[in-house]
Amino acid sequence: MSNINCCDTCTFYIYDDDYECYTCDRNLDEDEMVRFLSDSQYQCPYYRCGDEYRVVRKQM
Repeated sequence: MSNINCCDTCTFYIYDDDYECYTCDRNLDEDEMVRFLSDSQYQCPYYRCGDEYRVVRKQM
């Protein structure tokens, strides 16, 4: 799986205390959600790398 579709590394993939699980913080519309779930080549337009050490590595 490419990083662009890996929710685990996305900034918007957050823990929801109400549901007690991780969820996407972006509201995908119905068409986007169907494409995301059914098309393995679909690239999420909201994906942002959640690597909190990325900035530090750039400074080194």
